[in-house]
Amino acid sequence: MTHRLSPAQVKFFSDEGYLIVKDVFASGELEPLRRELEERINGKAQELFAEGKLKNLHAGEPFDRRLARICDDSPENAHAIIRMLEGVAGGGHAGIEMFKVITHPNLLNVIESLTGEEIVASSVYRVRPKLPRYARGVVPWHQDSGYFAALCDKHLIVTCWIPLIEATEHNGCMRIQPRAHKQGVATHHTGGHGGFLVIEDEDLPFPAENSICAECPLGGVVLMTNLTPHCSTTNYSEDIRWSIDLRYQSASVPNNVNLLPDLDNLSQPADLQIACYPPEADFVVRSRKDPVTSFDEYRQRRGAYDRAARQIGYPKRGWTPVAAK
Repeated sequence: MTHRLSPAQVKFFSDEGYLIVKDVFASGELEPLRRELEERINGKAQELFAEGKLKNLHAGEPFDRRLARICDDSPENAHAIIRMLEGVAGGGHAGIEMFKVITHPNLLNVIESLTGEEIVASSVYRVRPKLPRYARGVVPWHQDSGYFAALCDKHLIVTCWIPLIEATEHNGCMRIQPRAHKQGVATHHTGGHGGFLVIEDEDLPFPAENSICAECPLGGVVLMTNLTPHCSTTNYSEDIRWSIDLRYQSASVPNNVNLLPDLDNLSQPADLQIACYPPEADFVVRSRKDPVTSFDEYRQRRGAYDRAARQIGYPKRGWTPVAAK
């Protein structure tokens, strides 16, 4: 089982901008999170059924297929469930099993090899159910820094992409451009496929075909820098390619750890915009100096920022729409 990255792995990450570590979680350790997500899906499906919007609960389908069968009947209902998991303004699923994965000792040992021992996790994480042939599951080329505040461009923010089933080219794993993180932030445009930011082919550091397929087994993680261009491809299988993506940084990188939005007085945007992604809450997950965040504190911080997200505002990078080119 992985504890710390080797010097060779750290060098590979630094040189290539990514690293696939195949043995972070032991067999079965991600199953509680799968069950927790399944419970959330069932709860929302029951709600839609009671409202008369959902005609078939597909309750007999397994976790890896149920949401896809709901989508076959009604993409609108599937999208409502996905939005519940993702959150409208960020937020999204914040259960105890998610928190346990975010703070898993083996995962933090890996992250510590890249950030140092004072680690802040970000609420900029997402639950990704990539449904078979679901158009919005395809994410165009981008860098995470395209979404972050410019003040963090020169800092390392580690994206940790964790599949909840084996991720293969067939079921839509990521593609990554190695070594392109050394070229800085590329030009992004708003209004890309699915409403995402997009780096158009002519603005990529290297031609699009100069990329690798980031296949990853269940129990493994794909690590990337915030400057690593990546995209997500079509799921051609019959199963949902479930994944989550988490983000970590050194405590020395700008963050909002000691700040909570005042819902009665949101006239302090300058203070709240100090973080790399201001609308979502950062929290301490490993430290020799400061107390780490408890699950209750994590839920409180996430809830406060989710309620205030639109007032706090999103990073403004000045990216122009695709159609404006």
